[in-house]
Amino acid sequence: MTTNALKWTNHPGWPADLGPLRVAAGQVSLRPIRLRDAGAWSRIRTRDRDHLQPWEPTGTGQWEARHQAANWPGLWSSLKSEARKGHMLPMVIELDGEFAGQITVGNIVRGALRSAWIGYWVAKDLGGQGVATAALALGLDHCFGPVGLHRVEATVRPENLASQAVLRNVGFREEGVLKRYLDVDGAWRDHLLVGITVEEVAGTITDRLVRTGKATWS
Repeated sequence: MTTNALKWTNHPGWPADLGPLRVAAGQVSLRPIRLRDAGAWSRIRTRDRDHLQPWEPTGTGQWEARHQAANWPGLWSSLKSEARKGHMLPMVIELDGEFAGQITVGNIVRGALRSAWIGYWVAKDLGGQGVATAALALGLDHCFGPVGLHRVEATVRPENLASQAVLRNVGFREEGVLKRYLDVDGAWRDHLLVGITVEEVAGTITDRLVRTGKATWS
């Protein structure tokens, strides 16, 4: 087996640049996280605390302290290490070439399961403009294509109607309620479990967005 073949077997689909796909807000693409993302990551996460914190796992320490730019290199190194092992795909969502959020495929399992979870966040001022939907479509097509997964799942709080709409837009279906599933914003919260398998995707999800007028190819 050649070195390139071995690399592909260990972590197919990483690294990769995905897109672009054009929506109302502009041109959406995905790329691997970079060390120099520290400033943009810190600025948006700090600025949009009220928008993001209610939906994210409870962390240790104050939000502002956790999201200082100085903390990014350690997080970046950890995520990149998991990506190289084939366990994770940590990507940046770009809008017109600028950092706009993150999308992460995690807990990638091979063998008979071939599954993972997917999660995302976007800057507050980009909500409702198709950015998250386009990013998820690009990410899912990559999961069901080069990454070789059979199933992808996500969880979302019942109160988060905006995120539920995004998940429905790309084809996720509700599978049940996970009671007191995750410590979010200081309490154990119920979450809806949604899932999608490759058999449910006719063609690609990005093509479906284009056919229904939700996006165009750039």
